[in-house]
Amino acid sequence: MTPLFVIPLWADLLAVGIGAAQGALFAAQFRDRRLDLLGVAIIGIATGFGGGILRDVLLSEVPAALSSNWYLIVATGAALLGMLLERLISRMGPLVNALDALTIGLFGAIGTTKALALGLPVVPAIFVGVLSAVGGSILRDLLLYRPIALMHVGSLYAIAAAIGTTSLAVLLGFGVPVFIAATTCVILTFSVRVLAVLFNWSLPEQRAITTVPRIRRTPRGDSPKA
Repeated sequence: MTPLFVIPLWADLLAVGIGAAQGALFAAQFRDRRLDLLGVAIIGIATGFGGGILRDVLLSEVPAALSSNWYLIVATGAALLGMLLERLISRMGPLVNALDALTIGLFGAIGTTKALALGLPVVPAIFVGVLSAVGGSILRDLLLYRPIALMHVGSLYAIAAAIGTTSLAVLLGFGVPVFIAATTCVILTFSVRVLAVLFNWSLPEQRAITTVPRIRRTPRGDSPKA
């Protein structure tokens, strides 16, 4: 791994912390689920860890979350902060969406960069980056027994992540410094996701195909039965 592609610890911790805070904020909004404080904290921590663990499993590496004491400390603290913010601020929708978009961008950039550093071709590296970006939200929705947001109309999770990670790979291919390429990836991913929420952008919806009843033809000379 060349020094150019070494992921700084602070960048990984930043992604984990923002993801954990967003997960806790998101979970705390569901009053009907009767989640206790520990449940909200666990969902926040899982959201912060989900993308990174999925990334490292795909890359056949020991999960970074298990390589340092700081990951669990940061994730726990961020989840507790998310719960505190939810109690202090009444309308959390815009903040949750903004943190969600930022988490997608950060994990997408880190996942793609790490995959390229380990020698993966460009397309598989982008694929790893996209899965890393959406892994936390998938685990969050599973723990909350909710439909996975990635699979539904209007989310554009994967599309936003794919646009950002592709831009990162292209810029690195042209020799752009990794920090600038990663920052561009985060900005593009964040912008697409936020704009999709604001303007209700979505892919075409898969609708049920209605079948037209077939008319049974009667042979010539026969009168239809009453």
